[in-house]
Amino acid sequence: MEFSAKEIASLIEGRIEGDPDVRVSALAKIEEGKPGTLAFLANPLYTPHVYETQASIVLLNSDMVLERPVHATLIRVPDAYQAFARLLEVYQQLRHHKTGIEQPSYISPKATLGKDVYVGAFAYIGDGAVVGDGARIHPQVFVGEQVQIGAGTVLHAGVRVYHDCVIGAHCTLHAGVVIGGDGFGFAPNTEGVYKKVPHIGNVILEDHVEIGANTTIDRGTIGSTLIRKGVKLDNLIQIAHNVEVGANTVIAAQTGVAGSTRIGANCMIGGQVGIVGHLQIANGVKIAAQSGVGQSITNEGEVLQGSPAFSIGDYKRSYIVFRKLPELQRRLDQLEATTPKA
Repeated sequence: MEFSAKEIASLIEGRIEGDPDVRVSALAKIEEGKPGTLAFLANPLYTPHVYETQASIVLLNSDMVLERPVHATLIRVPDAYQAFARLLEVYQQLRHHKTGIEQPSYISPKATLGKDVYVGAFAYIGDGAVVGDGARIHPQVFVGEQVQIGAGTVLHAGVRVYHDCVIGAHCTLHAGVVIGGDGFGFAPNTEGVYKKVPHIGNVILEDHVEIGANTTIDRGTIGSTLIRKGVKLDNLIQIAHNVEVGANTVIAAQTGVAGSTRIGANCMIGGQVGIVGHLQIANGVKIAAQSGVGQSITNEGEVLQGSPAFSIGDYKRSYIVFRKLPELQRRLDQLEATTPKA
């Protein structure tokens, strides 16, 4: 796919300086730009590269003053970073915009597919499944019975969506995501043997949710595991049965959330955080990476760190003392050695 500077400027409402007919077919970093590519300059630290880049088109801020001529055609916009992000979004949409049904694949005659749906090779769509308009089901995806998938949602290769789960509109599930597997529920009998507790609930993802590769979200024992609108989950995250994650919360990789915990809206949770079950976490809470949360957090907007996690200000002050412990021990030993014994 090729685009001219004129077409790109029209898309992002930019002003052209140079050849409006120059064409590009790829994107590049400004320091790695080659003929036929488009780059952007938003960070002043990279300004020297604009004079040397071989990129055919460079996006830059409207108020940026250049000290000497450049070879590239320039497109000036109010915010080069946002404009470039917009182009990346369009590029991804065009690149992955496929329609039709590839073979071999299996689509149950009892399933319902909307308009302009794409189903990749070796995909499976079960009885009663409903796939919305413009959804894209990539190769080797499994969609179980009675699953609902909203309009414009993308399931990348190898995604597994178990029966009865609901995926909202304009969601993105990356490779290897598993939605609706059983939760970790076992009960010991009188002989000490663990018997499995059936999980008959489901998982509901609301609209505009993005789930990173190999993340797993377990179905509810009874009722739903619920991921609210706009949530973003990184790779390799475990969300247990009957958890609720509030709207627009973001969680980084390798975090685990145990069963029936409710996380509020607009929270930010770092990587490798562990959260035990049956807790309440207030809106706007921030939890630093590698923290362990063992009790509810009731104050909105609180920032925590540590294991067990507590207020980040107290944590930092405690850490200063902790780092000084060897020196304090040495001084204590010296004091004891010089103190006369009774």
